Amino acid sequence: MEDRVQNQEQKSRLGVDMPPASERPDFSQHANKAATAPAFLSIHDIHAYYGESYIVQGVSFNVHEGEILALLGRNGAGKTSTLRAIARLGSPQVIRGEIWLDHAPLHTMSAHQAAQAGLGLVPEDRRIIPGLTVEENIQLAQIAPPVGWSCERLYELFPRLGERRKQEGITLSGGEQQMLSIARALSRDLKVLLLDEPYEGLAPVIVDEIEKTLTHIKELGITTVIVEQNAVRALQLADRAVILDTGSIVFDGDAAEVLDDEALRAEYLAI
Repeated sequence: MEDRVQNQEQKSRLGVDMPPASERPDFSQHANKAATAPAFLSIHDIHAYYGESYIVQGVSFNVHEGEILALLGRNGAGKTSTLRAIARLGSPQVIRGEIWLDHAPLHTMSAHQAAQAGLGLVPEDRRIIPGLTVEENIQLAQIAPPVGWSCERLYELFPRLGERRKQEGITLSGGEQQMLSIARALSRDLKVLLLDEPYEGLAPVIVDEIEKTLTHIKELGITTVIVEQNAVRALQLADRAVILDTGSIVFDGDAAEVLDDEALRAEYLAI
């Protein structure tokens, strides 16, 4: 009882008005339309703002361990903002909601703490550090524990990076930079990989390579959430899909169901 009171007090200090535990949904038993196993990553009633702009409006969904979830929607639907909110980046500012990863309350953590808890974000701009080689970019990500894959293991997954290990990271091609960004995320002890527009600007043959990598990552049991404007490619890769429209969820179900529903795709994905 004392622990529960302290937990509520901590949330109050963080400026987050949380409902008592008895009023929260049970994410362990079929809490969404596609649930077939206990959720590994649970997002409940997230509300987030950029200044006065209300961007993420009560978003809730689950991701199960080892699953690939496609987070989709038109431009401006709130996909990247939702991903940033989950990663605890501070912008947008989450004013209400809960985010749980493997029983850890990410909503009480900073971005750095969430990363230590096993959350890895690969942003749209990739954030390759200028002046550092491929290998130095990876090693920098491994400075603080917990450390994940070794450089050698990463080079097995991405042979091109091994070939260019001494090359400055920002001089790589777009596809190679995307590989490096994913490699940096895997160099941490990762539980969930968040990918923001990983296919943007890449040739189809490179997209094929990235997809093979993500399929291999799934086979290793790593859970993935992918935000992607190329909805068809994302749906072909994903197990499940969540569709956002103006900051709210309009669909949560099987990826194959979206591919088969022309009216749904036309209304919310423009495809």
